[in-house]
Parts: sequence; structure tokens; C-alpha cells
Amino acid sequence: MDIRGKIALVTGANRGLGRAFAEALLEAGATKVYAGARDPSAVIDPRVTPIHVDVTSSRDIAAAAATCTDIEILINNAGAMLATPVLAENSEDVLRREMEVNVFGMLAMSRAFAPVLARNGGGVLVNMLSVVSWYVYPFNSTYCATKHAALAVTDGLRIQLKAQGTIVIGVYAGLIDTEMGATLSSGPKTSPRQVAEKTIQGIRSGIEHVVADDSATSLWQATRQDLIKMHADMQARWDQHLVATRVQV
Repeated sequence: MDIRGKIALVTGANRGLGRAFAEALLEAGATKVYAGARDPSAVIDPRVTPIHVDVTSSRDIAAAAATCTDIEILINNAGAMLATPVLAENSEDVLRREMEVNVFGMLAMSRAFAPVLARNGGGVLVNMLSVVSWYVYPFNSTYCATKHAALAVTDGLRIQLKAQGTIVIGVYAGLIDTEMGATLSSGPKTSPRQVAEKTIQGIRSGIEHVVADDSATSLWQATRQDLIKMHADMQARWDQHLVATRVQV
């Protein structure tokens, strides 16, 4: 798709990766970008159109679909990551909270805007996924579960929306240099700008799977070449964590 002259909506656009998506769309020639956020006053870029969207609210989503009837690109970027192992004391509550945003919110937005995209020629639907759509990182396994589910939903959307001419794109990256990424690691991270630019390239080329950074590239290959080894590596990391924890105690 040629982005010049197109109209887009980005969820979670008030900061981090969402803000980078909005900026990249404008620089690629989009004439209008709706910046969805739970608090529209937090959207500070005067070039975008703030709109109130909490993706866990069916009322907000319906109102957004009624307002943004002109969009040709939807980027489901809003996400929640609470960095919780699957057997943590609060893991059930955490998993529900993450699922509400990462899976049900993404699905609800897609369902609401699929007819809008159809009326406007098909367009593009982009879902921000993660490298942990492909494997489980044990220190963050509830989030991984949501991204596995989000990948399945994305693949299902791709199949069902093909007939109306909608291109469905999944975007995969490792740790991104945002507030969310900082909760999990202080190590090297990919810039939001890089992920956004790779996504723009994917939209232009109609690529269904955008592998947005070096981490995603290496993990894409690893999970396809030797998934058993990947699982063993994750087990070793967890076992090392247990040993270190016992030593500290």
C-alpha cells in the first residue's frame, strides 16, 4: 500500500512505540492519523488527532469506530506487560489483565474496524505482536501466553479478511526501548523508531510478517530450526535463576 494520502488509527499512541508509529505514518505521507489513548490529553503531537480509546471498553471502541469512519490503516499497538511468571501468586489476575488488552482488546478493535476498512477499499490491519509469540520466556510467561493467543487471532483475521481485500500484518520485535520494555530488562533494546520504520516498509510491501529487529530475526530462525533447543535454553535460564535466588537467601 502507498501510505501517501491515507488515513490511519494507532492505539496506545500517546507514548513509546505508539507515538513512533504515528510519527512514521505522517512522515510516510499519511494525511491524517488518529492517536488513540485512554487519556487523549497525553497526546502532545499537534499533527495528530487525539481520540479517546480504551481498548478494554466496548463503548469506547464503538464510539471510535463511529468517529473514525475514514481510516484505511489500523495499528493495534496498545499493550500491557506485567512481567510475571506463570506460577506467581497473582498470576491469574495478571494474565486476565494482560489478556484484556493484548488479546480481547486487539480482537475487539479488529472486529469493530473490519467493516470500516472494507468500506474504504480493504486497507491494512497491523497487530503489534512480539518475539514471545513463538516461545515462552519464563520470567514473563503470562505475557507470552497473551502473545501466543494474539498471534493465533492475527492469523485467523488474515484468513477471514482476505476476501474483503484487507492485508493483515503481524509485527515482531524483541525488547523495545520504551517504559514497558524497561520493566523487564535494563539491557540493550531496539528503538521504537526502528520498529515503526520496519512496519512502514511492511505496509508498503504488503509483507504479512514484519521481523523488526535483530533479536526477532535470530529468534525467528531459532524457533524454526530447533525449538527443542530453545525450550532447553529457557529451562536453563530459569534453573540458574533458582540457584541464584537460593544463594542470596
